[in-house]
Amino acid sequence: MLDQGLLDAVKTYSERMTRPIEFVLGEGEHEQRAELVDFLTQIAGTTDKISLSQQFDANLSPMSFKIRSQDKDTGIIFSGIPGGHEFTSLILAILQSGGSELKLDPGIQNIIKAIKQPLKFETFVSLSCHNCPDVVQALNQFALLNDNISNEMIDGGVFQDMINERNIQGVPAVYLNGKPFANGKIDTAKLIEKLQQQYPDLMSAAAAEQLEQQDVTIIGGGPAGVAAAIYVARKGLKVTMVADRIGGQVKDTQDIENLISIPLTNGNELSANFVKHITAYSITVKEMVSVTSITENSAQMNEQGEDKLTYQITLNTGESFSTRAIIIATGAKWRKLNIKGEDENIGSGVAYCPHCDGPFFKGKDVAVVGGGNSGIEAAIDLAGIVKHVTVLEFADTLKADQVLINKAKERDNIDIMTSVASQEVKATAGKVSSLIYQDRTTGENKELPLSAIFVQIGLVPNSEVVKDLVQVTKFGEIEINEKCQTNKPGIFACGDVTTVPFKQINIAMGEGSKAALSAFEYLMLQ
Repeated sequence: MLDQGLLDAVKTYSERMTRPIEFVLGEGEHEQRAELVDFLTQIAGTTDKISLSQQFDANLSPMSFKIRSQDKDTGIIFSGIPGGHEFTSLILAILQSGGSELKLDPGIQNIIKAIKQPLKFETFVSLSCHNCPDVVQALNQFALLNDNISNEMIDGGVFQDMINERNIQGVPAVYLNGKPFANGKIDTAKLIEKLQQQYPDLMSAAAAEQLEQQDVTIIGGGPAGVAAAIYVARKGLKVTMVADRIGGQVKDTQDIENLISIPLTNGNELSANFVKHITAYSITVKEMVSVTSITENSAQMNEQGEDKLTYQITLNTGESFSTRAIIIATGAKWRKLNIKGEDENIGSGVAYCPHCDGPFFKGKDVAVVGGGNSGIEAAIDLAGIVKHVTVLEFADTLKADQVLINKAKERDNIDIMTSVASQEVKATAGKVSSLIYQDRTTGENKELPLSAIFVQIGLVPNSEVVKDLVQVTKFGEIEINEKCQTNKPGIFACGDVTTVPFKQINIAMGEGSKAALSAFEYLMLQ
């Protein structure tokens, strides 16, 4: 399972460890247990800082193992063989259990440390899911910060009985103390928000360190936000970036073939390059947190006797600081159909990520709603997994690039329907069973039997935090001029959250650079 290159990488990474860790297996027999033992033995063989215990834990399944450090449980459990995307989760768990620095913002760490209640998380994953590791890695760090918290990664492919018992049809699926807690793509900021909703006293218990006043604060960590941060930092200004994750929506993208000068890359690689570029500059990065409010401070007099406008930014960690200028680069999120049965069946057949949830519907009939690039790409990807894909497009013609349309038409298990409007998602026994749609040419409603509906109808701007502060369109896009200025002095916006046409990575980067230069000009004039 592990080639020499991966084992050499583990050996190199282990040099960062300041204390040893130990794998402890569960007790019992399983057809894949020998494979799991071999997997762990190979990893342990790379360094004397990692060992495989000869003792077994009767409380764990035969396909589970936990990590111990300093003679105590870390609260981190892996059920299944964490290969695929989850291999990174295992390596990070090893390093962090072995003393490497946690990646969580200090404010989040304070909140987690303050939790007094026992929290047992179970995170069901698919090894092909690229969203799952973010959740697993965040919750593993929660466990390392607080002895009251544990997190168990559960590979749905190995534990099919649990998947069926809990009727799980989408990942990541997070359970807290045996009850559903979160489903689908969710970032650390949202996990904290959901915890705060259940345990309101967390905020009062967490003492957050306060930042000094910033020249520019950038909200968002996608292509636009990253470009803005780098351009501002190069001007020598004091800059902070607040983001749920570096890369934003890009991190969910598979192949990227239109990034100028780079013929082919993917979302994870590009996001990793964003991080490298950011760390080359003096940029304060507050990742995995969110902005809860932005307010206008009372104007203060500067040395020339002029009013100096600043804004106050409050984070979900309780931290609050002032800034002279703001660049909003919060991007967009998947658009919903907003039809009956959609929200009720998210995670039970309604999905937004074909790469994450497609494997759950192997050999079944599914639909993709949306005939743009993302919809046709999803159909092509799903066609290699499921029995049959039906693409439903509201317009009379597909909006995708012709090269993608040609690829889809070459597949004998893809049907394409245009001029149809989705009306209702129907479910049977808690699982999606059909989609009611209207033939727009005749007005007749029809029913399409299927097991899953993948929604790919574009994006909605993430402008909620500023919708009452700056002017937005009826679609929620922030209105900007050619210099990325909003109607509020000192507040700029860029990328997919704005009215700029054509939501593309190249364009977002350019808009972020432009917003940064405009913010610099504004501050110089002040």
